Amino acid sequence: MKVTDLMTREVRACTIHESLNAAARIMWDHDCGCVPVVDGHGRLAGIVTDRDICMAAYTQGLPLEAIPVERAMSPRVISCARGDDLETAHRLMRTHEIHRIPVADSRGRLVGILSLSDVVNHSRGDSAAPSEAVEIAATISAIRRRRKAAAVASVSPNGDAAPARESTKAPKKAAVRKRKPSADLR
Repeated sequence: MKVTDLMTREVRACTIHESLNAAARIMWDHDCGCVPVVDGHGRLAGIVTDRDICMAAYTQGLPLEAIPVERAMSPRVISCARGDDLETAHRLMRTHEIHRIPVADSRGRLVGILSLSDVVNHSRGDSAAPSEAVEIAATISAIRRRRKAAAVASVSPNGDAAPARESTKAPKKAAVRKRKPSADLR
């Protein structure tokens, strides 16, 4: 089976100059978790996810309307062609740990998007082979694998950049409830 058989063809995209608010509106209106970003010629320039938007708002402390998509998007886009086999798309999703993969034509223009959900929904049909289920499970497993903590850059007191280090943020502790002393202990 080919990517073109399962991909969503009517994909909403935004440009690098639009705000994160515009990208979030597309996600809300079309019930999707990412928006491909295109240049003035409709070629893929990046991709922005709901997580990218949340992290940009948190780290930049600005309203979404004030943050251009270009500052939050991932400029490295993993894409496939509509003529690719589904196995190729699975391998790309698994290797790069992504849920969705834009589909581009030979000129790099956006023509669709394939999500892991599209593949799972198809595999539920009668025509799905057991090997497809194994392939899907492997892809989901790769995407859900825990990643190492991100390196945190710091600045020394004199303003020089200090070497990157692992995050020292302690994990949240479980809340401990204090009990009232029992009547026999008073």
